[in-house]
Amino acid sequence: MRISDDITLQDWELTETFTRSQGPGGQNVNKVSSAVELRFEAARSPNLSDAVKARLRRLAGRRWTQDGALILRVEETRSQTRNREIARARLAELILEATKRPKPRIPTRPSLGAKRRRLDAKSHRGQVKSLRASPKND
Repeated sequence: MRISDDITLQDWELTETFTRSQGPGGQNVNKVSSAVELRFEAARSPNLSDAVKARLRRLAGRRWTQDGALILRVEETRSQTRNREIARARLAELILEATKRPKPRIPTRPSLGAKRRRLDAKSHRGQVKSLRASPKND
């Protein structure tokens, strides 16, 4: 399966299993296995760098298993072939998203005017609160 010019997944990395979909489906609901569960052995994949694997793991969330596999389950349509296409497209999309490096954050300092405005707002708020207090009896 080709993801991009640099990344091509081999057949042993992908495993598809078919199960019955949930929900209403008419007469064929108990006979046809149209839901697709696509398992991608991401941790063992030689085509992905360690940085891409780490980003993919973070993007996958609960779909990432303990043994380093990514599991996508698709049961959107009643067609098994269409569900397979959707699952493969989602996998390709996830991998492409993981190949993008996040832009490094450049720390900035608040301006002098921003510091003054913050301190003025704090003192003003303190005055408002002090005026709410009941008068002191001397």
